Amino acid sequence: MSIFEQHESGVRSYSRRWPVVFSRATGSRLYTEDGRRWLDYFAGAGSLNYGHNNPVLKRALLDYVENDGITNALDMFTSARRDLLETLVEVVLRPRSMDHKVVFPGPGGANAVEAALKLARTVTGRSGVVHFTNSFHGATLGALAVTGNPLHRRSAGVPLTGATPMPFDGHDEHPHPEHLARLLAGPGSGLDLPAAVIVETVQAEGGMNVASTEWLRALAELCRQHDILLIVDDVQVGCGRTGPFFSFEDAGIVPDLICLSKSIGGYGLPLALLLVRPDLDVWPPGAHSGTFRGVNPAFVTATEALRTYWRDDTLEKSTRARGEWVGTALQGIVNAHPGAGLSTRGRGLVHGLVVGAELADAVSDEAFAQGLLVETSGPRDEVVKLLPPLTVSDAELAEGLAILEESVRVVLERAA
Repeated sequence: MSIFEQHESGVRSYSRRWPVVFSRATGSRLYTEDGRRWLDYFAGAGSLNYGHNNPVLKRALLDYVENDGITNALDMFTSARRDLLETLVEVVLRPRSMDHKVVFPGPGGANAVEAALKLARTVTGRSGVVHFTNSFHGATLGALAVTGNPLHRRSAGVPLTGATPMPFDGHDEHPHPEHLARLLAGPGSGLDLPAAVIVETVQAEGGMNVASTEWLRALAELCRQHDILLIVDDVQVGCGRTGPFFSFEDAGIVPDLICLSKSIGGYGLPLALLLVRPDLDVWPPGAHSGTFRGVNPAFVTATEALRTYWRDDTLEKSTRARGEWVGTALQGIVNAHPGAGLSTRGRGLVHGLVVGAELADAVSDEAFAQGLLVETSGPRDEVVKLLPPLTVSDAELAEGLAILEESVRVVLERAA
């Protein structure tokens, strides 16, 4: 592995936690060059909801490439682009009575966030944006400005302005976004009326913090009352990760702008979408642009994923049921170590085991040694984060949870 040490930038991160060379992957498994295998509860940081090299998606991709399908067309019309739009409307938007327009902002989640922030400011003529403690929205400057994580914020190298942090659900004693409500109502609060509020319903990078349906409804109503646009960043926990296609569906809200990326591409190919309420679609042609907003192979796999997994509620029901299984198993680990200060949180197949900053890395390392990939999250990396593919089998789910249970036991015994 000397080539990586000698010639790749030291900014890399995941390879430090898992210092092996992977060469192939199928379903929920990753394999190294020497034939060792790992069960993958990382899933490309949520970009592989349908597993590695999903055979249905792979077939669609191979057929498209073999027939000389267009690779990159920027925002020119193509058959692949049309198929994606038609399928998204038919399978996702229309059944949910949503008439949002679709913006193709670029290849990644930060592109969708940047586009949402720009458009909100354009529409309202206001510049401020409210975000929440422990949030993470991307590594570009605009996205960093609305991110709470101090490590990421420090990397900007310039002052991050135009954003105001507020307490996320459960961060303080208020059951609803009362602090924001008081500031908006108070003429001397010092908070100018913002253009938008941006929120994750589950803060996966922030420590698996889950916003309650009551909190989300109160936030949406507060935005409506003050004519503030509500942006939901569904980049990591959308596309079925919590059960329904959108993570906010259980709250019964419909955001003004919705950021999608990661698993919207289906196969792990780069794709991001910004869904925009029709009356907010005010940009003139070319006002938001980018070369890689037309990666057609990603359109193909995205379309096939929607057709295969979202025409009915089979995957949603499976994810909810498996999420309950994971939650019960993690609570069992907590109960087995009553003096260790453990806790668990999550929804669907995005769950975390809170073990503390001094132990989470050790648990992740022990799990890796036993054949399971899990990363950490939270402001102090105190949470062991579970993101298995939504297509994980029952046997693989049981296997991964057993490895995690044993890893926690080993680490706690060492620390005793």
